[in-house]
Amino acid sequence: MSQKHLKEAFISDLNGTSLLEISVGLSLAPLCLLSRGLLLILYCQHYGKPLSSRTYSLLLDFLVLVSPLVFSCTVLSPIIFFIPIIIAAFCAGIFSKIYSQRKHEPRVGFRQIVKDFQRMSLDPEYIPAITVFRVYINVLTSISILAVDFPQYPRRYAKTETYGTGIMDFGVGAFIFGNALVCPEVRQKSHVTQPKFSSVARQFSSIWPLIFLGVGRLLSVKSIDYHEHTSEYGVHWNFFFTLAFVRLAASLLLSVFPKNNSWIVAVNLAVLYQLILNTTSLKMFILHGSDGRDTRVGFLNANREGLLSLFGYLAIYMASVQVGLWLVKCRSSVRGWAEAAGLLLLTVLVLFLFLHVSQAHVEPVSRRLANLSYCIWVVAHCLTLLICFVVTDLTLVFTKLLVKGSSVPCCWDVVQPPSASKKHELEAVPVRRGGKHMCLISAINKNQLLFFLLANVMTGAANILIDTIHSKTAFTLSVLHLYMFFNCLVMCIMHAKNIVFKFW
Repeated sequence: MSQKHLKEAFISDLNGTSLLEISVGLSLAPLCLLSRGLLLILYCQHYGKPLSSRTYSLLLDFLVLVSPLVFSCTVLSPIIFFIPIIIAAFCAGIFSKIYSQRKHEPRVGFRQIVKDFQRMSLDPEYIPAITVFRVYINVLTSISILAVDFPQYPRRYAKTETYGTGIMDFGVGAFIFGNALVCPEVRQKSHVTQPKFSSVARQFSSIWPLIFLGVGRLLSVKSIDYHEHTSEYGVHWNFFFTLAFVRLAASLLLSVFPKNNSWIVAVNLAVLYQLILNTTSLKMFILHGSDGRDTRVGFLNANREGLLSLFGYLAIYMASVQVGLWLVKCRSSVRGWAEAAGLLLLTVLVLFLFLHVSQAHVEPVSRRLANLSYCIWVVAHCLTLLICFVVTDLTLVFTKLLVKGSSVPCCWDVVQPPSASKKHELEAVPVRRGGKHMCLISAINKNQLLFFLLANVMTGAANILIDTIHSKTAFTLSVLHLYMFFNCLVMCIMHAKNIVFKFW
């Protein structure tokens, strides 16, 4: 068997893992973000000033925000359920140290500090949870697309063949969800009126880079005979095409239907698509081809997974638009965001209930079909991750108030009530986004599409140069760390020089 066929077999016929394991794995990102923020606050408390070295900031961000994710999806995967507990205990220890060493009046108790914290006002123009969510989905995707070709990456985390839930299955849907959170329809101010189809015209001009990248990937893969999983998207289709057409179709729908009711469109799309799958021969066509023998003759037959899964991904996109519109509503207080997190949690619980019913009585989750269960699963887990990031940000805001002059990049700016600062000595210095801090999250956020493209190119180069499926553990970890560090370093250099690649 050739090297190409060995690698294709290595990533085929997989069945995924449990919903619980995926939830535990996703909890690592918010915990890593929390530990990094607490370490920066502790540094400021100890030295009396924020960490200002660009080099040390990059190393800290990489070692705390990225490296644990590489280890957790390789050598530490057998103990994945214990890792969040260990990181959470580490965070609790740091917080306890910060709280015990703070400068305060003896009569001010913890309960009073919490009451004052709840009255704090936050910067209403910036929601760090959205930025961090989109960046971390990009980082997790970048790690997985190379790590999956190594034997140290558990096969249960890779994309499933037909039914099942793998971490990489979630990554595809989460990428769509993250894009919709910042789409033009969400960013547009509610009081601004624009021509009905203006957003569609803008999307026509903005998706050409994705089409170009999709064609470039297709030509490069075919020209070098690169290994590929045909049942993922088809013979000619790829994720760049999916992202482009979903964005365009969503703009068309949002120009016809009120964007504040996009969740209704999402539900109707997902349910109608599932009904068609169950009542017609469409499902058999997607899974087995027009002749039932998995032939790939003709464009539609050759790319049936990529073309027909667009309906499911479009439903996810429309649901995310509704979430984005709800998140950008003006909430300026800590209490308001705590209540918002509670409402999101209630929504998640309802979605997981629907997911249980859907899997038991309709059909199991299938990324290949992008069916109703898949849509519910992706939205539920994305909302869970967003809640975790919101809670993390609120925790860091509270901790910053205990240490005068402390700052955490990509965290909420605080508008401090004068009365509280005089009475209880709760101090906060607003952080200028994009200031002197070298923040890896900000760096990747500035050039997310370029970061994803660079990761794809580096993944292809690594697979050409390395026999990945026979690599030893130490070598695998070294390659993955060098690969991610190079990608992050390029983004940080561009961020430092204020270079932003905009293709439209």
